[in-house]
Amino acid sequence: MNSSMISRLFEQLAIAIPEPKTELIYQSHFELLISVVLSAQATDKSVNKATEKLFAVANTPEKILELGEDGLKNYIKTIGLFNTKAKNIILLCKKLLEFYNGEVPHTRSELESLAGVGRKTANVILNTAFGEPTIAVDTHIFRVANRIGLAHAETVLAVEKELERVIPEKFKNDAHHLLILHGRYTCMARKPLCENCVISRYCEFFQLTTH
Repeated sequence: MNSSMISRLFEQLAIAIPEPKTELIYQSHFELLISVVLSAQATDKSVNKATEKLFAVANTPEKILELGEDGLKNYIKTIGLFNTKAKNIILLCKKLLEFYNGEVPHTRSELESLAGVGRKTANVILNTAFGEPTIAVDTHIFRVANRIGLAHAETVLAVEKELERVIPEKFKNDAHHLLILHGRYTCMARKPLCENCVISRYCEFFQLTTH
């Protein structure tokens, strides 16, 4: 796929998805961070359902620590891996208060120093909270990028680097959410909706399976 095709592809995605943004519900950078940590191997819908009740009583590092690990678990027990996530969130809150005055840090290295925060989560925060042109490669983006031909790579990091290289500068801020939402609602894993896809003419998978 050449650069002009990639530009047209993102132009079409931007038309089809005019408001590319996370489906997590949050009111602050801290709430976003907690939501993204909770979203690992869980759906945004399940996270939003849990955090609606959690954030009503505890939406700062101090208030989360007041709940304690067991108290936190009561709010997030419907989410996968909730025991590990509760432990990490308590450690994360302690570090935010000790080193960052309770604020979410702005750099990848600082974010990745927090418990439960890896490269993907850090990229989500950098992009969604701070407007940086990072691309957090989750299962949707990994699948979509390889399927349509934006990347040809076997690891998450390799896909991220390839996307950073080929995506036009003007689309980099929104590319993360454009690709996730496209993967979530059109280019699904088992049965992609190719007949409804606005970028099928550029897609390697579509071309291979229809010719």
